[in-house]
Amino acid sequence: MADPATYRPAQGEIPTTPGVYRFRDEHSRVIYVGKAKNLRARLSSYFQDIAGLHQRTQTMVTTAASVEWTVVGTEVEALALEYSWIKEYDPRFNVKYRDDKSYPFLAVTMGESVPRAQVMRGAKRPGTRYYGPFAHAWAIRETLDLLLRVFPIRTCSAGVYKRAQQSGRPCLLGYIDKCSAPCVERITQEAHRALADDFCAFMAGDTGKFVRRLNDRMAMAAQNMEYELAARLRDDIRALERAMEKNAVVLQDATDADIFAMVGDELEAAVQVFHVRGGRIRGQRGWIVEKVEDVTDADLVEHLLQQVYGTADETSGGDVGAARDSGLVPREVLVPVLPAHPEQVAAWLTGLRGAKVDVRIPQRGDKRELAETVRKNAEHALALHRTRRAGDLTTRSQALRELQEALGLDTAPLRIECYDISTTQGTYQAASMVVFEDGLARKSEYRTFGVRGPDGDGARDDTAAMYEVITRRFKRYLSDLASSGDLVVETVSGEVGPETDDEKDARGRRFAYPPQLVVVDGGPPQVAAAAKALADLGIDDVALCGLAKRLEEVWVPDDPYPVILNRSSEGLYLLQRVRDEAHRFAISAHRKKRGKGMTVSVLDDVPGLGPARTTALLRHFGSLKRLRAATAEEIATVPGMGRKTAEAVVAALVLPEPEVAVAPFVAEPADR
Repeated sequence: MADPATYRPAQGEIPTTPGVYRFRDEHSRVIYVGKAKNLRARLSSYFQDIAGLHQRTQTMVTTAASVEWTVVGTEVEALALEYSWIKEYDPRFNVKYRDDKSYPFLAVTMGESVPRAQVMRGAKRPGTRYYGPFAHAWAIRETLDLLLRVFPIRTCSAGVYKRAQQSGRPCLLGYIDKCSAPCVERITQEAHRALADDFCAFMAGDTGKFVRRLNDRMAMAAQNMEYELAARLRDDIRALERAMEKNAVVLQDATDADIFAMVGDELEAAVQVFHVRGGRIRGQRGWIVEKVEDVTDADLVEHLLQQVYGTADETSGGDVGAARDSGLVPREVLVPVLPAHPEQVAAWLTGLRGAKVDVRIPQRGDKRELAETVRKNAEHALALHRTRRAGDLTTRSQALRELQEALGLDTAPLRIECYDISTTQGTYQAASMVVFEDGLARKSEYRTFGVRGPDGDGARDDTAAMYEVITRRFKRYLSDLASSGDLVVETVSGEVGPETDDEKDARGRRFAYPPQLVVVDGGPPQVAAAAKALADLGIDDVALCGLAKRLEEVWVPDDPYPVILNRSSEGLYLLQRVRDEAHRFAISAHRKKRGKGMTVSVLDDVPGLGPARTTALLRHFGSLKRLRAATAEEIATVPGMGRKTAEAVVAALVLPEPEVAVAPFVAEPADR
């Protein structure tokens, strides 16, 4: 625990201009990011008498070892840079909004040469337009199935599309007129993109012009006595109307707005949003946030808007107005409390949308009533979350305190790493490393290890495998620490410029962050092996324990008796979750390795041909049969292939000559 006075910068060194600041811990890891209109005034507030700070702020400043800042031109630039750094560094003391579920979106990949409509979850991708979110994936598929009658755009995967190109025949959707089949040039790529643009415009809420266009065409067809065409157009109009009816009209003035509501207490809050486009609810979304920093409701709303709309610029691919066309940033953003800096937030959103965006509190009428409905949804979400105590901040803090007391640690084990070995009778040995920070799984830092053994054939048993894995992990830690120059940590604070290459490299050194506690799955033998590995490397500041499955006993090095935790204790429950997660991850890695080992290809033994080149060859030629028929010159044209490797591939694929059966020679008897 550091004294903030040891790294406090001199008052005159801090500028009074707008900027963004970062607090780093003793391992140079960013733990908090903030912005300020006046950097000197804001940073000085952190270095006042520590007793006068909020408890959460006290924890942050005593965990930090240095502070640095970057000066920007305007407060809007500070807002954008703060979001960028929070997303990049994922600081543990910043507020994080966690989705209460993984929402599916209807996505159109406008960044591809032939755009594709599909269901997508997870992180947003540049060049893709998103519509939703929807409550269920089947709702997207129903809507998409209706709209493909009028907008027959591509929905197939890249593999299906390429096979159709190679065979010259479209897939089933092309035969039933639910795809315009650009794969077989039934429509040009330019015409298909125009069709995708119309589809996106309809999904963004511009529905009236398409219905009017089809009505005019239907009337013209009927006037020309083309009754079959008129009937098809009538069915298309009904399909569009059914797709529009799936979203109830809630605002009669064709409003485009996102309506937010927030309900919470001192520790956590629930947030809900209704996405209204063209007066209809197009989607609903929710988050749960833990107040890990001292923030007001206005600050929470500002952080929320940063997270919700921060991806709009990335997914638009730099195309001005694309965020507006896709509906990611609406004309109105209705919030329960104005953000801490409403003018800057509105200017930032206006820049993303390419048109004016109003950020305000609804006061009366239909919008006020709808905001109350959203608030009731937030209340229900918070009540539901409180029944699931595994993610509760108080419970997790209690679990960490119990582990600190039971194991005799100086501080609470904020970072826990757990290791497990998985094998089948000594074959396909794999190990897992899972990471929990502040009692929550940090899946981005999970790692798997292939156990090699002294001869490259695997370890002799679980203890030898555990010794190898712990040794490799902490050798990497020492190597990264030495290369980053942090063996002696200097708490130098001050102004920083653009990020250097060294800082980018340091972000990639995931092993450079040591745990406070290492947990191994097993009893005394596994604990002894891990302790020997740490001792051989000279590491004596990392605590170690093992959790045995049979009686859930906690074993520590050089102790003949286990540590017994109460069966109902939160500390034991946390260890069990960490151990079970390591076991699950190790089994997954083992199965993957075993499945790969049981899949043999004739290309596996070709010198210089690894998995990436093998995949590139099969993707280029489509099948092993076509690859076998290719010449060395044709194979050498594949990116990444050289002449020598191409010749080796040809030699490996030569089929053996069939053996010709020869009848044994039998001498005929001589005539007598």
